Amino acid sequence: MTTVNMLHAKTHLSKLVDQIETGQVEEIVLARNGKPVARIVPLAETPKATRRLGLLEGRYPPMSLEDFDSSNAEIAKLFGIDEA
Repeated sequence: MTTVNMLHAKTHLSKLVDQIETGQVEEIVLARNGKPVARIVPLAETPKATRRLGLLEGRYPPMSLEDFDSSNAEIAKLFGIDEA
């Protein structure tokens, strides 16, 4: 645990935050007139939200690849593409 006074913290804040980020120190206690008043600690890492696959499973009827591709010619015509 490192203790620094307010004046030192104000002038060296970026260095103090770097020390916390890199893990050089676990916490820094800020003192005013020699009395601890606050502490700087690293934030706990928040886990990334996992994506749920298959959210709409069962809400639509199953479709074969042939059914899916059956409208390709019609869609191509809408875009002015000639299917060869």
